[in-house]
Amino acid sequence: MSDEILRYRGRTVKAADLDFIRQLMAVHPDASRRRLSALLCQAWNWVQPNGQLRDMVCRSLMLQLHRRGLIELPAKRFAPRNNVIERRQRELTGALGIEMSPLERSFSELGPVAIRQVRRTPEEPLFGRLMQDYHYLRYTQPVGEHLKYLAYAQGQPVAALAWSSSSPQVRHRDRFVGWTREACRQNIHFLAYNTRFLVLPWVKVPHLASHLLGRMAQRISADWQQLYGHRIYLLETFVDPERFRGTCYRAANWTYLGLTTGRGKNDRTGRPNRSRKEHWVYPLAQDFRRHLVLDHG
Repeated sequence: MSDEILRYRGRTVKAADLDFIRQLMAVHPDASRRRLSALLCQAWNWVQPNGQLRDMVCRSLMLQLHRRGLIELPAKRFAPRNNVIERRQRELTGALGIEMSPLERSFSELGPVAIRQVRRTPEEPLFGRLMQDYHYLRYTQPVGEHLKYLAYAQGQPVAALAWSSSSPQVRHRDRFVGWTREACRQNIHFLAYNTRFLVLPWVKVPHLASHLLGRMAQRISADWQQLYGHRIYLLETFVDPERFRGTCYRAANWTYLGLTTGRGKNDRTGRPNRSRKEHWVYPLAQDFRRHLVLDHG
């Protein structure tokens, strides 16, 4: 019988792991939650492809164990005011300071479109504000590997796109790739998930959305390599058919895999509990399957 206690973001915690975490906390009784997370990452050699510790993911895992009563984390320590967070909140509630007049024309009349990766740049707050104000899912700060893009035309923002780490064990995609559960766990970081795609509501330019998807496919792997030390071989997204028709993905030659089950990853009832989504993917290399099933250990 498996002694698996918890599986979190591709990491399986078993009884022996839980004992190790408890011993680690006992040896460092004065360590903060942040310090314990770093120590555990070091002990497990739990790092990103670029060598950085998976500190935030590890902290979330330890918090899950704490909430289940399996470990007792130290109390949160007094935190000084975070000027970065407070400034971001002010920026997200302040004036946009951008041109918002209607932009309606053919794609050929639009002129050059510039796409900029804005994570960790002065433009990142603008990205957050646009998503917060104009995307139906609002803005949420991604966890794990992610990139953010703004597209500009005629001197003003016209669109915003967000890409994040993908979730493991998605039926249609795993069958399409040819993944076993272990291969998925090992190689999931070679996928990027289009979590947000926003063409600003005052921008009415036919074919702009599919053009942006095509441009993203040309550059995102190199951008991911630069920031995270590895390439991307497959893009994916989920489209709510009750809201959208997926036209731009179809026009950009993405592949439709089918509808999701409508059940969350923690479902225990076997019945749909949310709207079913269309699942679309786009390979970034002809031999993408070889890269995604290769043993990178």
